[in-house]
Amino acid sequence: MQLLLSLTSPPTPCNNAASCLSMKRNINPVPKKQQPQQQQHQVLYFHLKSLVPPLIMAALVALSPICHTPVSFGQTIDVQRGASLFRRACIGCHDAGGNIIQPGATLFTKDLQRNGVDTEEEIYRVTYYGKGRMPGFGENCTPRGQCTFGARLQEEEIRLLANFVKLQADQGWPNVETEED
Repeated sequence: MQLLLSLTSPPTPCNNAASCLSMKRNINPVPKKQQPQQQQHQVLYFHLKSLVPPLIMAALVALSPICHTPVSFGQTIDVQRGASLFRRACIGCHDAGGNIIQPGATLFTKDLQRNGVDTEEEIYRVTYYGKGRMPGFGENCTPRGQCTFGARLQEEEIRLLANFVKLQADQGWPNVETEED
């Protein structure tokens, strides 16, 4: 009996696959006499239209301020060089931003601020000339007793270190995976 009713009932707007699909996706049904090229353009338009939201989302995520990625490849290389220099010259006392010699002089933001070394320029100055128990690593560091007895660093290397330390302090010293030189 239901079969007989369905055959005699007036057609609904969704009486074939093309009209159901068009209603579901809010596009006009394709006329039966449409040229094949027009059908291809409509299909292409539909596919492009369906890609727009994911592309917009990808762009928003990539441009999001929560991403702390370096702006350029050059900056990535500088961060890696800074990390390598840190491992070579600083990690003996400042592993993971701490300080095994003087616990109140860590490289964490709160201690850097308390000790007046919270800018990249101040970090550079202390690394170059030293301060308190921290020896200076600069090539022209004086007086001799304040400077390291080990290898000295070039000015550019100290700038890379200061940049690296500031970046890590701002991020709470996360684990940084970098390639060895």
